[in-house]
Amino acid sequence: MSSTGLPTTPPTVADAADEKHAPGLWRDTIGNILRQRSAVFGLVLIGFFVLVAILASVLAPFDPDVGMLDLGEAGAIKRAAPCIHLLGCSADLPQHLLGLDGNFRDVFSRIVFGARVSLFIGVVTVGFAIVIGTLIGLVAGYAGGRVDNVFMRLMDVLLAFPSLILAIAIVTVLGRSLVNAQLAIGIVAIPLYARVMRSTVLSIREQDFVVASRALGESSAGILFRRILPNSLTPIVVAGTLGVAGAILDVAALSFLGVGAQPPLAEWGSMIGLERNQLFSAPHLVLAPGIAIVMTVLGFNLLGDGIRDALDPRLNR
Repeated sequence: MSSTGLPTTPPTVADAADEKHAPGLWRDTIGNILRQRSAVFGLVLIGFFVLVAILASVLAPFDPDVGMLDLGEAGAIKRAAPCIHLLGCSADLPQHLLGLDGNFRDVFSRIVFGARVSLFIGVVTVGFAIVIGTLIGLVAGYAGGRVDNVFMRLMDVLLAFPSLILAIAIVTVLGRSLVNAQLAIGIVAIPLYARVMRSTVLSIREQDFVVASRALGESSAGILFRRILPNSLTPIVVAGTLGVAGAILDVAALSFLGVGAQPPLAEWGSMIGLERNQLFSAPHLVLAPGIAIVMTVLGFNLLGDGIRDALDPRLNR
């Protein structure tokens, strides 16, 4: 009995076991992830770009959105080649590690600040898709019947359209901007996480600990969020890690097409789009942001693969 005179529900054996083993479980999981070489290499790459994004104001020698002519560099040349003093470039010339773009802006500074934009894009876009998709899959998988049919048919409608075409259509309706591009990519990605969560919930909802909780009178919300959801997160974590890479690529593609990030914002996809015709005359303007995208996407893909292998019970017996 509680102090208010109302009966209280005693902690179950499962609750006590969860509290006892949770720290050890997290420690073992992190240890398994760190034993995966791909995950470690992916973490190194991601950590590098995170540091670049955090220290962008320190690392970037110039304002990424302002041309050199506006900053008082009278001799600036449009699409100038990289000038690095340590590699033999004349000390009389201003140093630009990756040259200048077509608007006389320092490419290295724009690459550095672009790391902030791309990481923000990936995390926020996938976070939005995971939250909405997880809720839809959780409710559909647990409720079943008509609710499941309604939600899954809506997801099938979204999946029926090519993802990039649907994203372009959404951005066209909402207006050209980076925020709308993120929203479009997030909406397109929702069915993926909803289907992953639903399939996991279907395999968990009839397990003994869920049946026991239901027999003890626990509410549906309690079963969903205290029993089923914590045991369904592993596939979502793996899918989300891999999804960040896809979101960065998709938003970069929209920016390349001119419906994502708008000038003068330093975003890698828009940088490639602006200078796409200079691939042979000034290849550094396209290759530099392209390599940045490739390395970031590679980092998240390797991390996702490593987490998937680390959490696979067949590989950790």
